[in-house]
Amino acid sequence: MRPAGQCLDGFGRSVDEGFDAAVAPVAHPSGKAKSFGSCAQRPAVADALHVAGDAQVAADCFVHDDLSRRLSWPGLTGNTGIIQGNEKKKLNRRGPDARSGRTPVLKVLLLLPLFGALLLTVLPSRNVDLLRHVAALVAGAAVLCSWWVLAGFELGVAGFQFFETRPWNPRVGSSFALGVDGFSLPMVLLATLLTFVAVLASGGIRSGAKVYYVLILVLESAVLGVFTARDWSLFYVFWELTLIPLFFLIDRLGGPNRHRAALNFVLYTMGGSVFMLVAFLLLYDAAPEHSFAMADMATGGASLPVKTQILIFSGLLIGFGVKMPIVFMHGWLPLADVEAPSPVAILLSGVLQKMGAYGLIRAVGMLPGAALALQDWLAALALVGIIYGAVLAWRQTHLKAIVAYSSISHMGVVLLGIATLNAAGLTGAVMQMVAHGLAAGLLFLLIGLLQERSQTCDLAAYGSLNRSAPRFAACLVFAFLAAVGLPGSAGFVAELHVLSGGFGRWGGWLVVLSIGMLISAAYALRVVRRLSTGPERASGSASPSRPGIAAFADLDRVEVVTAGLLATGIVFIGFCPAPLSGLLAASVAQLARQFGG
Repeated sequence: MRPAGQCLDGFGRSVDEGFDAAVAPVAHPSGKAKSFGSCAQRPAVADALHVAGDAQVAADCFVHDDLSRRLSWPGLTGNTGIIQGNEKKKLNRRGPDARSGRTPVLKVLLLLPLFGALLLTVLPSRNVDLLRHVAALVAGAAVLCSWWVLAGFELGVAGFQFFETRPWNPRVGSSFALGVDGFSLPMVLLATLLTFVAVLASGGIRSGAKVYYVLILVLESAVLGVFTARDWSLFYVFWELTLIPLFFLIDRLGGPNRHRAALNFVLYTMGGSVFMLVAFLLLYDAAPEHSFAMADMATGGASLPVKTQILIFSGLLIGFGVKMPIVFMHGWLPLADVEAPSPVAILLSGVLQKMGAYGLIRAVGMLPGAALALQDWLAALALVGIIYGAVLAWRQTHLKAIVAYSSISHMGVVLLGIATLNAAGLTGAVMQMVAHGLAAGLLFLLIGLLQERSQTCDLAAYGSLNRSAPRFAACLVFAFLAAVGLPGSAGFVAELHVLSGGFGRWGGWLVVLSIGMLISAAYALRVVRRLSTGPERASGSASPSRPGIAAFADLDRVEVVTAGLLATGIVFIGFCPAPLSGLLAASVAQLARQFGG
């Protein structure tokens, strides 16, 4: 007999008591424990055990049937037994992908670039073409993997899909949790596409090619980790990991002021990360069971007083605002874009800035009280940034600087869309993130190819490209017009959504956005006029080592195809925005409902 109060099975204390009552009179007829020495007693004991055992099995069946109804486990019936029930619990801890037998595709997506980087380390450094082809193959495989995720993504589901989690540091409540929703999946698709384009555009990288391609693939893995992380501690690790490859890519392979540009980038970003970390720790303290899971921290954050939410949100705004960048936090961007190799600038403007906007969207959903309280201030910052960035871009003569400052203006449109806190504005914000990523990527691709051929980015050095390089001229004209939101481009659809979402809240104040668009059109047309008209200008002697502007080659087939990938995305979204808006709809609606939008 067992000690008093100890149960055989946590499912049925009443059954255990019945078991004791059935066995005790036979096992202990005198009230004391005795050995089963009598043969006559053994059948009675066996019968009692048999009856009690049947009662215990019936109780187990009832409990497992109840669990089956509550948890909706397929195939779990009353006679399943305790072993299969425990197996179901283990599968439940492994996430829905494990339960359905689905391949952990997000882990594959994250590890694929890292595998490619390791593969590159064992290849000979002298064979630059082999390194480039292998890097392009790995980046292309990541693109296909991201489209695999898209193919399995269920439209209309607001929650995270392809969710998978493993305990990482249970003592502090962190886990290696991955998943995608309508906000993160477009960013994953954009990041893999632009990384592939950046690798294809890296034909001019000859010195230090192995280190360059390894760092590009490590950067891709870190960026994808930011967009798929479902745990804030994991998000922060990936966020900081992006600094390492970018620092060396700028510092080792950049222009004359590369050391200053790399240092500015790291200092600005790390300074913002300090505020972000403090905000995360405050939210961690408020989260149920002290967990870094995004859902738990959102629950804890929403329950905080509004003043506390504003304090925490301000820290997150600084951290994410540096990377966007929001006006007054943009000091690192122009120098980094100008000094970085053009393929790296594609990733800086096309992907890295979107990390900040993406994080801000998550922060708005996590601290709704602060977002409502600061809504007008966010809109004011956005409108100032739109005008400020457009005016500075108009005053530049360096092609890369023009695109860099214009990014501040375009990301101001993103911030304005987020500040609307309604479905139309949030949809426009994410669409603008995608549109700007494609347009900025195309511009830096073409400007980088121009710089390789002419050894300059000075706008005054160019003229009449439509005669010497018509494909170049046509692509540049398209890229600049798409960047300012030409009707039929992705930017036009995005800005229209933001205008629609913001008009009901701020009304006539949105004329500032219209003025910003006019200034953007002015500098774009100035660049187009300078590039496409006037006499052909030579930047020095026309020689094989330094060809003049009138002598350099037009875009080749590979370059045309690479530029065509981005141009196709811009035009497709511009004329057929329904697939992208449908991808966003459920997640946007869920977030907007928190604010009555």
